[in-house]
Amino acid sequence: MLVLAIETATIVSSVAVAEDGRLLSEVTAAAKLTHSETLQPHIKQAMEMARVKREDIGAVAVSLGPGSFTGLRIGLAAAKGLAYAWGVPIVGVSTLESMAADFPVPGACIVPLIDAQKGNAYMACYEYGKNGLEEVEKVEVVSIDEVLSRCGAMSKNVILCGDMVKKFAGRELPSNVVIAPFTHVLPRAATVASLALERLSKGEEDNVMNLEPVYIRRSEAEVLWEKRHPEAEL
Repeated sequence: MLVLAIETATIVSSVAVAEDGRLLSEVTAAAKLTHSETLQPHIKQAMEMARVKREDIGAVAVSLGPGSFTGLRIGLAAAKGLAYAWGVPIVGVSTLESMAADFPVPGACIVPLIDAQKGNAYMACYEYGKNGLEEVEKVEVVSIDEVLSRCGAMSKNVILCGDMVKKFAGRELPSNVVIAPFTHVLPRAATVASLALERLSKGEEDNVMNLEPVYIRRSEAEVLWEKRHPEAEL
């Protein structure tokens, strides 16, 4: 089955076309442009590079977050629109899980970190076990200082990835902690496609009508609105 995958959880705009065990095309850019400007051209380009038409696509996959609220909404809206219009299944994939999946390193803890604003990061921990990638610590919002403290206390070697690793530049890291190379720091649609294909092979898919982003925390707009309208909480 051919899958069109979309990744817009961070500054990266990434679109891929893949099938079981084979990546046909991928367009990934971390340019200073909005996803509303880049996503549709990237979808068109990825499909043209793969030499596929809309009739060839068997499913649409999308990164669900956590991450940029605006980026997630744009990516999911596009994915849902395509899946509905093309009449194909849609599969949502955890952004943090897809980032961890790029590091098949048995015996190590893979810790993806995505900017949660105000010096905080969305953090989770994964390990490769007998059954493949396993989540060992669920996603939380953690301060940057706490990230290093918690990782340093882990009994295994730790690989950090994600857009927040730039915050550790010039800082002394615990002896068991390494930062992924810049080529593997940010999420990619190719990995989203791979995880979606795994789910599809098990007969799993999501409902195009009620699939929602995974935000974890509320937006600043929601918090500000509640502060200005305390009577609404009554």
